[in-house]
Amino acid sequence: MVPVFITFGLVLAIFVGIYWFVVLRPEEAEQSALRRRLKVGRVALTQADIAGGLLRTEAPLSGIAGFDAFLRGAAAITRPTRGLIDRAGLNMTVGSLLLMCAVAGLAGYAIVYAFTSLVYFALLIGVLASYVPVAVVQFMAKRRILQFEEQFPEAIDLLSRALKAGHAFTTGLSLVAEELPDPVGTEFRLAFDRQNFGMPLPDALRSLADRVPLLDAKFFVTAVLTQRDAGGNLSEVLDNLASVIRERFRVKRQVRVVTAHARMTGWVLVGLPPALGIVLTMLSPGHMSVLWTDPTGIKMVAVALVLQVIGTLVIRKLVDVEY
Repeated sequence: MVPVFITFGLVLAIFVGIYWFVVLRPEEAEQSALRRRLKVGRVALTQADIAGGLLRTEAPLSGIAGFDAFLRGAAAITRPTRGLIDRAGLNMTVGSLLLMCAVAGLAGYAIVYAFTSLVYFALLIGVLASYVPVAVVQFMAKRRILQFEEQFPEAIDLLSRALKAGHAFTTGLSLVAEELPDPVGTEFRLAFDRQNFGMPLPDALRSLADRVPLLDAKFFVTAVLTQRDAGGNLSEVLDNLASVIRERFRVKRQVRVVTAHARMTGWVLVGLPPALGIVLTMLSPGHMSVLWTDPTGIKMVAVALVLQVIGTLVIRKLVDVEY
């Protein structure tokens, strides 16, 4: 058993070293070079700066040139992954996330195979483990979007008050970016900077709606663009929109209170089979070992895992009330 752990440790150290050398080290060097150039205080960029790669027309997908070119050819996969990373507010590349998935999958496979010596079962666990980094990023993105949704009415009110005070709409965007915290302040700062550096305001607002997949954000962008084309009192429209969003939050909280019992029951039903399996394994390991030593037991475990996943999805669909 000790040589297995030593081998696993060496493999993990090799992967971590490769990840640091080919991903983290080039990114740190690039950021250090950028900080040094910013400290110089130069206002304009020379042709040497542009040729040196200081300006990028598109964010890199990986720190490895060959892998970056490969990922750019697989836009169907990299585009939603890049959007997920942006929604989570993480400063990482698509290649870094894919490398984390590969390391997690190999680690899960190595650990399970070291304890059970079952190739197919270890392969299944490795595939599931490779999804863990993506699941973490999805959780962070969902939490950040919920924070944006909570702060969005306040941002709309601040923007409306700025318009009533006589400020321009772009000035209101800047005020929201300065006064409110992340994630609302960060997203409005990005929209303001984009239009400030030459992007048309409608395109900057549409990019905000793309980065924040909320119906309220789409309503906001639609209201602003409609007012720019047809005219009208934008501050009054924004006040009404903020009131509608707050009313929807009130209904949302009422729905969560009503469905709290169903959601708790669903989590109990989902967690009961694995918890019972762990307890029985601790109480009677010889009896439960048939499930991973006998071929029929392995098939039973595989079927149980599939049914567990299906049951979890069904229960989640039942307790997830649309509002």
